[in-house]
Amino acid sequence: MILPMTNRLTDETSPYLHQHKDNPVQWQPWDKQALQQAKDQDKPILLSVGYAACHWCHVMAHESFEDPAIALLINELFVPIKVDREERPDLDAIYQKALALMGQHGGWPLTMFLTPNCQPFYGGTYFPPQPRWGKPGFAQVLKSVSDAWTNRRDQLMSEAKPLLMKLRQEPRRKSQTPPTLEPLHTYATRMVNSVDPHYGGLQGSPKFPHCGLFDRLWREGLKAGDLDLKDAVLVTLEHMLNGGIYDHLGGGLMRYSTDEFWLVPHFEKMLYDNAQILDLLILVWQTDRKPFHAQKIEHIIEWCLREMVAEHGAFAATLDADDAGGEGHFYTWTKAEIDSLLDKEAAALFSSCYDVESKGNWEGRTILRRLKGSLPSDQEQILTDAQRVLFQAREKRPRPARDDKILADWNGMMIAALAQAGFAFDRQDWIKAAQKAYGAIKTFMPLAGNRLAHSMRSGRVSAVGVLDDLAQMARAGLFLFEVTGDKTYAADAALWAEAAIHSHHDVDKGGYFQNHLTAPDIIAWLKPVHDNATPAANGVLLQVFAKLWVITGQSNWHEAASELLEFLGPMLPTNFPHMTSSLIGLELLLDPVQITIVNGSDLVRVVAETPMTSRVLIQNDQPTVPSVAHVCRHGTCSEPVSATDDLRRLLT
Repeated sequence: MILPMTNRLTDETSPYLHQHKDNPVQWQPWDKQALQQAKDQDKPILLSVGYAACHWCHVMAHESFEDPAIALLINELFVPIKVDREERPDLDAIYQKALALMGQHGGWPLTMFLTPNCQPFYGGTYFPPQPRWGKPGFAQVLKSVSDAWTNRRDQLMSEAKPLLMKLRQEPRRKSQTPPTLEPLHTYATRMVNSVDPHYGGLQGSPKFPHCGLFDRLWREGLKAGDLDLKDAVLVTLEHMLNGGIYDHLGGGLMRYSTDEFWLVPHFEKMLYDNAQILDLLILVWQTDRKPFHAQKIEHIIEWCLREMVAEHGAFAATLDADDAGGEGHFYTWTKAEIDSLLDKEAAALFSSCYDVESKGNWEGRTILRRLKGSLPSDQEQILTDAQRVLFQAREKRPRPARDDKILADWNGMMIAALAQAGFAFDRQDWIKAAQKAYGAIKTFMPLAGNRLAHSMRSGRVSAVGVLDDLAQMARAGLFLFEVTGDKTYAADAALWAEAAIHSHHDVDKGGYFQNHLTAPDIIAWLKPVHDNATPAANGVLLQVFAKLWVITGQSNWHEAASELLEFLGPMLPTNFPHMTSSLIGLELLLDPVQITIVNGSDLVRVVAETPMTSRVLIQNDQPTVPSVAHVCRHGTCSEPVSATDDLRRLLT
């Protein structure tokens, strides 16, 4: 049988879905038509969730979804639906949780089998085409699932029902006294035992950046003067940013390292990872002023502004792990290639510093990693010139694909990072780039009720918006308010925070749902409280509520923050490493440092250069009033100061 080589993904905008539009599998997007077809035909749904930069998603596509025999099985036995997890993080979260409840590790590609009513009953991640590595072959899985649906449906449904109940069940929260800041240092010191003392990061492999966790360790180290906490962060940054997970030629961080040495990355570059590493690096640099950290901040931002700017100045989502030469070929080298591009002296120095040998350090090629620390200035200049030559040569290679869809929440994260970096380094060009991206989201991605669309590509905006979009863009607006003094940004943040209250708030049990209250196509309303690859939306929203209270003085924001903290608080003691976004909100609510500056550019620079964990800056321009600063903390405001040294003493 000859299968048609197009399907219903042709008209979708997602680059990931487009990668599958010519599969012989009759993929459909997640929409009313596909879901109704499953009901009409009484067929289970094969749900496949992935994203454009995912290496193993590509592997499974080539092995199984492009195989006519496997495609024939899928088309006959199931209603196949493809979902881009970046476009529909809500669906991904639901079915990842379902897979975890089945006792399996999650990840991508996510392969789930659902009833026509979208209830999960079996699943996994990557399945090979034939049995391999202890996994059944995908054709075997398809036949077994179909047989169970046809011949043992009652048993299957009886097992699926309690799974659905658990999926909808909220985590138990033990009542306790309201959370305080006192235990945070103790929690942080316990976490240091899990940090690799030699290479940084959490012990073992694979190694993820875990920026939120190390941000918390740094904050606690800064507040308590705890060198052990700060050293754990510095060791992590040193090895991570010198390792193969960092792109030494083009800038930017890969998603994670497959080993404990930070050598071999999963080569995709995600916007959100780089936004979070910028946040951490800025806070660290404000404390130690190391040129190494400043260089990395500038290099990451150069990469972002060079390669990730998309429609209307907003930022694209990802760069693929694969390219025409295979996974990582774009980023890796042979010694012969480097020797042919550099003169003998430069090649020898570069090779000794960046682990370049004839045999390579990964599959016969070399992943660049910096082995030697700072060298004399003349040698560093040789390395800089060599990097420039190699970068220019690399630019001629076939590039990894870019997923250029715009995600509101990820953009909010990068906008906030750029605003903070521009403020700290007095780089107005970085702040303007943040403002342009912010304007793109605000102008082109609004939904009814002051909500935001989650994704946009080629001018087409999704009808779906999630809590993360409102929380992250409100957070970005508040940072832009702080660094520019423009009250419009704070007003936007208030509107988006109000939209979260109206559309996502669980009035009865507290907390905020990821989906809006009337979402039509989901089986469970989840509340994101644990940080994963990105910060939890409820934690970010707590930060927003707390800052709005400090900025406006309006009691409704304090009430919203306090109620949300009442929901989150009981989970904090046992989930410290996984709720660091909530801990930032806790600090902002319980111990904010409000700094009000009138007509004081020199005073503003003092604030920009001072590391503070719960700063809220309010700038006011009043032409007839002298330059002055007020610092308020613990319900008490200082005497006004006009000298920079006096302000610096108040802040340190």
